[in-house]
Amino acid sequence: MAGKIVADTLEHSTAGSIATNYVVEGSAKAWVNFNGTGTVAVRDSLNVSGLSDNGTGDYTVNFSNDFGTANYASTGNSWSTGSTGFLLYGSASADPTTSASRFTTSSTAAFGDTHIIGISFNGDLA
Repeated sequence: MAGKIVADTLEHSTAGSIATNYVVEGSAKAWVNFNGTGTVAVRDSLNVSGLSDNGTGDYTVNFSNDFGTANYASTGNSWSTGSTGFLLYGSASADPTTSASRFTTSSTAAFGDTHIIGISFNGDLA
């Protein structure tokens, strides 16, 4: 039997309370942590159906459930052995869509594969 809980506020016994819209609107709707070197492999994720390796330092994350618009926000980081990498959102060849986001990584001025990549996406699901 499916049910429905309706609440405007969540309250913790010692940590106080928070309006539910912060939980609904402020939570990541998709995220992924993956290995970006060699054969790309997801370590852990939420609402991610797969990854594409488009070339050196160029990846696409595909969502299991689409966003309502392509105007979601994303944030993340990458790490390359011995140095922090840069995560560059978007791609010269593809704007974000409701079902996927393409981005590049770099550890210098050029694109480069990095072995730890984490990225999260915030917005409203369709």
